[in-house]
Amino acid sequence: MPDSLNSDAIVFEKPGQLRHRSLSVTQPQSTDLVVDVSVTGISSGTEKLLWQGNMPAFPGLGYPLIPGYEAVGFVRTAGSDCTLKVGDKVFVPGASCYPDDVRGLFGASASTLVVPETRVTDIGEVEVDEGALLALAATAMHILTYRLHQMNSGKAIDIAALITQAPDLIVGHGVLGRLLARLCVAIGAKPPVVWEIAEARRSGAQGYDCINPEDDDLGARQHIVDVSGACGSHFNTLISNLARGGQLTLAGFYSDPVNFDFAPAFMREARLGIAAEWAPGDLSLVMSLLENRALTLDGLISHKYDVGDAAIAYPQAFEDPACLKTILNWRA
Repeated sequence: MPDSLNSDAIVFEKPGQLRHRSLSVTQPQSTDLVVDVSVTGISSGTEKLLWQGNMPAFPGLGYPLIPGYEAVGFVRTAGSDCTLKVGDKVFVPGASCYPDDVRGLFGASASTLVVPETRVTDIGEVEVDEGALLALAATAMHILTYRLHQMNSGKAIDIAALITQAPDLIVGHGVLGRLLARLCVAIGAKPPVVWEIAEARRSGAQGYDCINPEDDDLGARQHIVDVSGACGSHFNTLISNLARGGQLTLAGFYSDPVNFDFAPAFMREARLGIAAEWAPGDLSLVMSLLENRALTLDGLISHKYDVGDAAIAYPQAFEDPACLKTILNWRA
């Protein structure tokens, strides 16, 4: 292993202020990999809140910080206790390898990462660029698995069981909404309907319909999943579209208070679910669907920049409704 390592990183110095910094990284141990990063994704949800300074307070939050939990790269060196080898293509969902004054809150938007092997996934035949979508794909899978995890006490989940958790309506046709809809089709569930108010985002549906909510006359739904991140009266609209005993699952991240009128929810005996962070088992299920070609990740990356253009890429990813997934190329 080398005596010292440095990494170029994207640093949010404070809300709305970004710069490149060269940072030292921690000395790798026998269970660690050193990964040369090829691409990283920009999250238009979580990282947007960090950029705006609107992320609700939680342990580890503070500036300056290194964003990023969607890195794909190649193993440069592997510790003596590792099973992966030099040259393997891996997905890294974050890193905390920085001893300097920055917080590796997510930590993957950097050129070189030191990360425990247990944190990474060998992505095999998945294309490098599309590998940056795996965290979102696993998040979409978690929407289908989280209740099963609760009921099964950590037991392995069969893909056939996921059909019982599939929504019949998805709200929001960003990348997460598209991935969830694709997963429903991939597991053999009835294709969901997707609502999207932005006309520019209604294209690109694969095996399901994406419509303006005003054009929907298909009746009450048993399971609605919201991935739009919208608040306000939005939830009253969704509850009004639930069947009696139906479930509303919140799978976006909401910086404003979530509220709704109680009486309509009471009359429907509505159930409320919240799908949180994905687990390793979710990513394993996604990888199995990719390997048997039931699921594809094509058509979801709309913008790609060299890392030197990060100051342009981040604001556009956060503000331009035409953006789906934006990725940064670290190996120009």
